[in-house]
Amino acid sequence: MSVVITGSYLGQKKVELTHEPSGSVMITEAPRDNGGEGKSFSPTDLVAAAFGSCVMTTIAIVAERTGLSVAGMRMRVEKIMNPDPRRIAELPLVVHLPESLEIYDRQKLERAALSCPVHKSLSNEVRMPIQFVYDVR
Repeated sequence: MSVVITGSYLGQKKVELTHEPSGSVMITEAPRDNGGEGKSFSPTDLVAAAFGSCVMTTIAIVAERTGLSVAGMRMRVEKIMNPDPRRIAELPLVVHLPESLEIYDRQKLERAALSCPVHKSLSNEVRMPIQFVYDVR
């Protein structure tokens, strides 16, 4: 399966991206520390967002398949950059899940999280610790 995403340079270190299957459009820009205005996601911000979103989506797929509710699930991911060479060094992720989940179900969902395609696609040089917190009521 493939998906095409096209991009157009808008000037001022901004790029307009179009997701061809849906027509959805978003704009990225260089981060402030690289001369951008900081008004939109940078390309590396999208990697962090993709990681957090992918983990939650993978958990939701497994939960739905097994009849579990993950209503209220939320996450927080932090992007930590390495200055030289400039690249993503770490993406610590905290996933908040329902406190009502049983231990066996928690383990199943945590295993699923580790199988998310973004997690498996990034270099082993990028640290991606995931913390699961069961506090959603």
